[in-house]
Amino acid sequence: MDFTIPKVMGIVNVTPDSFYSGSRTQTAEDIRLRVEKMVADGVDILDLGGYSSRPGADNVGAEEEYDRLARGLEVIRGCAPDIPVSIDTFRASVARRCVENWNVDIINDIGGGTLDPDIQETVAELGSVYVLMHMRGTPSTMQTLTDYDDVTADVIADLAKKVYHLRGLGVNDIIIDPGFGFAKTVAQNFRLLDELGEFCKMGMPVLAGISRKTMIWKTLGITPDESLEGTVALDAFALDRGADIIRVHDVLPAVQTVRLYSEMRGVGG
Repeated sequence: MDFTIPKVMGIVNVTPDSFYSGSRTQTAEDIRLRVEKMVADGVDILDLGGYSSRPGADNVGAEEEYDRLARGLEVIRGCAPDIPVSIDTFRASVARRCVENWNVDIINDIGGGTLDPDIQETVAELGSVYVLMHMRGTPSTMQTLTDYDDVTADVIADLAKKVYHLRGLGVNDIIIDPGFGFAKTVAQNFRLLDELGEFCKMGMPVLAGISRKTMIWKTLGITPDESLEGTVALDAFALDRGADIIRVHDVLPAVQTVRLYSEMRGVGG
């Protein structure tokens, strides 16, 4: 994938409890309508999730998570066969079944290998693209684990160790995600965003997942449902600081943001 022009990753959640209600799709028809609109709006990658990582969300077993993902993948492969698909999972068993049964392209692991010790070896065996995200603890404990000496330096150091391990396993295609909102305070999220260029120096594509997150709606005193404009603003900052992929709930505003940014940089024509 060529990142001369940054890419837009659209979120499709086959969950009943993801933090932003507008991303939830339950039926095959709901999934189809959401995916077809994303494709029409210009999405580059579809990111399908079957396990909500918000604090307080229900724990979902591996079988139920896979069943949800398989329902989504069946629809996606039918209506958007040419769009690269990412699976948002930290489980090795789920990742394997999605790749082997549905030819999934990317494994997006919120745990960065910490929630399932087998997932990185599984990704190496499957030859998948791997999104390495930074977090501490689990979704239920992560917001108690926000003590850093220097948040940017500490997150980069942690990711660098994991990249070294992944390279040793033979994983060649790695995307870096600083993990906005995962074991970070609002102030730390803004620090990471401001210093996103430091992550770009690692030499791998950088993904920014800011869409409708706490750093927006808590700062503005609004709700996730009211956070579209704030998302667009911070996605523009992320692009200006070097993000190669922006992960969003709302594809059209993101595509337009990328187009305007690329035009400003002289790479949009």
